[in-house]
Amino acid sequence: MQQFFTVIGGMGTPATESYIRLLNQRTPTHKDQDYLNYILVNHATVPDRTSYILDHSKPNFYPDLLEDIKQQSQLNPAFFALVCNTAHYFYDELQAATAIPILHMPKIAVDTMVKQYPNLHSAGLIATEGTIADGIYRDAIKDVGRSVVVGDDSIQAKVNELIYHDIKENDYVDGKLYHEILSDMVNRLGCGVVILGCTELSLAQEKAPDHDFPVIDPQSIIVDKSIELALKVRQNAPLDV
Repeated sequence: MQQFFTVIGGMGTPATESYIRLLNQRTPTHKDQDYLNYILVNHATVPDRTSYILDHSKPNFYPDLLEDIKQQSQLNPAFFALVCNTAHYFYDELQAATAIPILHMPKIAVDTMVKQYPNLHSAGLIATEGTIADGIYRDAIKDVGRSVVVGDDSIQAKVNELIYHDIKENDYVDGKLYHEILSDMVNRLGCGVVILGCTELSLAQEKAPDHDFPVIDPQSIIVDKSIELALKVRQNAPLDV
């Protein structure tokens, strides 16, 4: 196969399924051949990212992702889409292992936030404790001159329940709980926008979009970026990654 890209997913699988579903839905098509060429690596057995980030005695997820990158690089995709926010903990190491560009979902999302909300001084972040602890979004937000607001313990407990208990363990999106979290961030903490820093939260946004809270959805944004770049690849145009 020529003119293709590789998706590194499976962290978790329902969230990756959401990425693929949106990718196919948003691709402009009139016939089978208009859809994009891509390989999906649904690496479901990658160890839990947050567990390792918070406790380095737990299984390290880096070797699994490095293996994926090295294997897929032999096929020479045009670019990689790494559809797990917390996995970007090892972004620099993974990018150093290949000459093929890896889309940096958090940075692309923050750049989009700045364009959509140019006068915003701070942004709310809801995510796994691993993503919050490793500063992936905090650093990206500070790099564009904004500050970040994270939820307090009560909000984080709700986020954990939604991500782990509801979605990862039971494949269920509690829309009411998701909206309650957004309300806490906007109405109680005063956030002008809320970044969904976990692909399970992006899945929640896909399944329960019926609210008026301002959100930045990194997985949705990376879907659009993937389509933009894949269409350029098909036209043999240079990539701006």
